[in-house]
Amino acid sequence: MQKTFTFSEQIFIYPGKAAWHFVTVPTKIASEIDYYFEHAKRGWGSLRVSVLVGRTTWETSIFPNKKTKTYLLPLKAAVRTTENLVAGENCTIALTLADN
Repeated sequence: MQKTFTFSEQIFIYPGKAAWHFVTVPTKIASEIDYYFEHAKRGWGSLRVSVLVGRTTWETSIFPNKKTKTYLLPLKAAVRTTENLVAGENCTIALTLADN
Protein backbone atom coordinates (compact mmCIF):
# COMPACT_ATOMS: atom_id res chain seq x y z
CA MET A 1 0.00 0.00 0.00
CA GLN A 2 1.10 3.56 -0.69
CA LYS A 3 -0.53 6.71 0.69
CA THR A 4 0.21 10.38 0.13
CA PHE A 5 -0.70 13.05 2.66
CA THR A 6 -0.63 16.75 1.76
CA PHE A 7 -0.47 19.46 4.41
CA SER A 8 0.90 22.92 5.17
CA GLU A 9 2.75 23.58 8.43
CA GLN A 10 5.20 26.04 9.93
CA ILE A 11 8.94 25.35 9.75
CA PHE A 12 10.74 25.46 13.09
CA ILE A 13 14.31 25.11 14.32
CA TYR A 14 14.89 22.36 16.87
CA PRO A 15 16.74 23.76 19.90
CA GLY A 16 20.44 22.91 19.99
CA LYS A 17 23.77 23.53 18.27
CA ALA A 18 22.93 21.84 14.97
CA ALA A 19 19.96 24.11 14.10
CA TRP A 20 18.00 21.32 12.39
CA HIS A 21 14.86 22.56 10.64
CA PHE A 22 11.67 20.51 10.95
CA VAL A 23 7.99 20.49 10.13
CA THR A 24 5.51 18.75 12.42
CA VAL A 25 3.11 16.32 10.75
CA PRO A 26 -0.46 17.27 11.80
CA THR A 27 -1.87 14.99 14.51
CA LYS A 28 -4.79 13.74 12.38
CA ILE A 29 -2.37 12.66 9.64
CA ALA A 30 -0.01 11.15 12.25
CA SER A 31 -2.91 9.02 13.53
CA GLU A 32 -3.61 7.77 10.01
CA ILE A 33 0.09 7.01 9.49
CA ASP A 34 0.14 4.98 12.73
CA TYR A 35 -2.97 3.07 11.65
CA TYR A 36 -1.76 2.17 8.15
CA PHE A 37 2.01 1.92 8.64
CA GLU A 38 2.65 0.72 12.22
CA HIS A 39 4.12 -2.52 10.81
CA ALA A 40 6.64 -0.59 8.67
CA LYS A 41 8.33 1.29 11.53
CA ARG A 42 12.11 1.04 11.82
CA GLY A 43 14.63 2.04 14.47
CA TRP A 44 13.33 4.64 16.98
CA GLY A 45 9.90 4.30 15.37
CA SER A 46 11.00 6.07 12.19
CA LEU A 47 9.28 5.60 8.84
CA ARG A 48 10.79 6.00 5.36
CA VAL A 49 9.04 8.65 3.27
CA SER A 50 9.24 10.41 -0.06
CA VAL A 51 8.71 14.16 0.22
CA LEU A 52 7.69 16.80 -2.31
CA VAL A 53 8.07 20.50 -1.46
CA GLY A 54 7.62 22.87 -4.38
CA ARG A 55 9.48 21.17 -7.23
CA THR A 56 11.96 19.35 -4.98
CA THR A 57 11.58 15.65 -4.14
CA TRP A 58 13.75 13.64 -1.74
CA GLU A 59 13.79 10.50 0.38
CA THR A 60 14.12 10.73 4.16
CA SER A 61 12.50 9.46 7.36
CA ILE A 62 9.95 10.92 9.74
CA PHE A 63 10.54 10.48 13.46
CA PRO A 64 7.93 10.08 16.21
CA ASN A 65 7.51 12.82 18.79
CA LYS A 66 5.96 11.03 21.76
CA LYS A 67 5.14 14.28 23.60
CA THR A 68 2.92 15.59 20.81
CA LYS A 69 1.91 12.17 19.40
CA THR A 70 2.95 13.15 15.93
CA TYR A 71 6.02 12.96 13.67
CA LEU A 72 8.86 15.33 12.84
CA LEU A 73 9.96 15.77 9.23
CA PRO A 74 13.52 17.10 8.84
CA LEU A 75 14.05 19.65 6.06
CA LYS A 76 17.51 19.40 4.47
CA ALA A 77 19.51 22.58 3.99
CA ALA A 78 19.69 21.95 0.23
CA VAL A 79 15.89 21.76 0.03
CA ARG A 80 15.44 24.90 2.13
CA THR A 81 17.88 26.77 -0.11
CA THR A 82 16.37 25.55 -3.40
CA GLU A 83 12.79 26.26 -2.30
CA ASN A 84 13.60 29.48 -0.35
CA LEU A 85 12.22 28.08 2.92
CA VAL A 86 12.91 29.75 6.26
CA ALA A 87 11.95 29.05 9.86
CA GLY A 88 8.68 30.65 10.91
CA GLU A 89 7.07 30.35 7.47
CA ASN A 90 4.61 27.70 6.35
CA CYS A 91 5.40 25.27 3.58
CA THR A 92 3.18 22.82 1.73
CA ILE A 93 4.33 19.22 1.81
CA ALA A 94 3.27 16.04 0.01
CA LEU A 95 4.43 13.12 2.15
CA THR A 96 4.29 9.63 0.62
CA LEU A 97 4.65 6.42 2.60
CA ALA A 98 4.84 2.88 1.27
CA ASP A 99 4.78 -0.29 3.33
CA ASN A 100 7.86 -1.86 1.79
